[in-house]
Amino acid sequence: MAFRWSLNPYMGCVHRCTFCYVRGFELRADRPSDDRYGRSIRVKVNIAEVLARELARPSWKRESVAVGAATDPYQPAEGRYRLTRGCIRAFAAARNPFSIVTRGPMIVRDIDVLQDAASRAEVHVSFSVPTLDLEVWRRTEPGTAPPRQRLRALRRLVEAGIDAGVGMAPILPGISDHPAQLAEVVRAAREAGATGLWCNVLHLQPGTREHFLENLARDWPALLPRYEALYRGKYVERREADPITARVAALRAEHAIADRRARPLEPPPAPQQLSLLATGSRRQTP
Repeated sequence: MAFRWSLNPYMGCVHRCTFCYVRGFELRADRPSDDRYGRSIRVKVNIAEVLARELARPSWKRESVAVGAATDPYQPAEGRYRLTRGCIRAFAAARNPFSIVTRGPMIVRDIDVLQDAASRAEVHVSFSVPTLDLEVWRRTEPGTAPPRQRLRALRRLVEAGIDAGVGMAPILPGISDHPAQLAEVVRAAREAGATGLWCNVLHLQPGTREHFLENLARDWPALLPRYEALYRGKYVERREADPITARVAALRAEHAIADRRARPLEPPPAPQQLSLLATGSRRQTP
């Protein structure tokens, strides 16, 4: 993981994506990682209060926190419990940087608190949009909002001054990696105003592997032998992954994905420590 700290208001996710790496975490915790995963959600009802206390500790160094690394913080339960909203308020009050990764357009409800937080500390939102192919979306992300709905939400955040980009993750070899499919996502991200774009290729750790390959055998049976050959371990062979990531990088450059916010919200610059300069005459030494 490319971060030291993460926060998850919920455990479990009703999106039930077939490729979700969190299934591996569930397996190691002796919890269901198969079709039962996501059928129930564990809710951390006091998370905002605990977070506020942790952020107030004198030992806390105001490091950035990734919200939603092991669940979607804007899955439907957030509509009732509003825990992610409470956590954003806690981050804003502490002037603490954070990032959010989500597939949930519900985030537009919280534009007001995101704006407040972004004016106090660094805030970044990543919308996970691995494909715009509707067949692939329906088969692999059964509980999520349509990908173009996520891009409409992204546009609203960017227009509100919030740093919001696209994560093309995961890209599925032989399923969502065709050049036309990749170009469609990058082009749509540019049109939505994405401030950045990144990608990664599917990896399959135990727990995720069994569930994904079971669904692959049902939906794309002809690809099963190829996947079994490519994924002898957790990660796909470099000869398969490198051309995909290189193609996305070229598309990102071609479409000039960059931060084009008209009125970007950013925290004020940190105060600088000024050195004291002698302005009078130098003391003469005997």
